[in-house]
Formats: sequence, structure tokens, C-alpha cells
Amino acid sequence: QVQLVESGGGLVQPGGSLRLSCAASGSIRNIYTMGWYRQGPENQRELVAEVTSLNYKGYADSVKGRFTISRDYTENTIDLRMNSLVFEDTAVYYCYGRIQERQSGSIADYWGQGTQVTVSS
Repeated sequence: QVQLVESGGGLVQPGGSLRLSCAASGSIRNIYTMGWYRQGPENQRELVAEVTSLNYKGYADSVKGRFTISRDYTENTIDLRMNSLVFEDTAVYYCYGRIQERQSGSIADYWGQGTQVTVSS
């Protein structure tokens, strides 16, 4: 069984910073891409940032230059550093990973439970 557990998030003023972390654990043979999605109150879930097994990184246009994703390949963790936060960044942030399970060898997308980020003055 594979689990993704997020930490971080919370309430921050506009212009502030937060860091989200996500750790993958369990029966893991290989992790391909890991990243973050978010879902605001009236929006569909959207990709925020992701990093591949070769350390290629991609970002949504709305967060480029403000958010930075990093990955620890030995610890199976990712971080999302969010700077210059704006009201529109308010959302539930979900960690995900495309992971190959050790025993079965099957590849699937796994999701964390979500963590709330609220940008408010």
C-alpha cells in the first residue's frame, strides 16, 4: 500500500510565504512524477507544479516565478515553496505521485488528503 502525507499550509497574508511538504511511503518500487494540484472554492482541480524522475520541473503560468518545487529522491519527498502569495492562491493543495507499487509492479496515481492554504488579510 502506498501513502502520500502532506504537511504545511495554513493562513497567510498577501505577499507572504508558505511551504508545503509531501512524503510518499509504503510499498514503493519506483516514483516517476510527483507534484501538486490545487482546488479553489469555485475552481476545478488544476496542476500547480510537478517534478519528474529526471528532475524536470513544470509550473502553472499563474505561479511561475513565485513557487518552487523541489524533490528529495532518497527520502521520497517533495516541497513546494510558495512566495508572494495572492488571494487567488487560496485553495486546497493536493500532493500526488505516479508510483509503481513494489509487489504488483502496477503503476498508478496516488493522492494525499489535501491541505488548506488560505491567503487573507
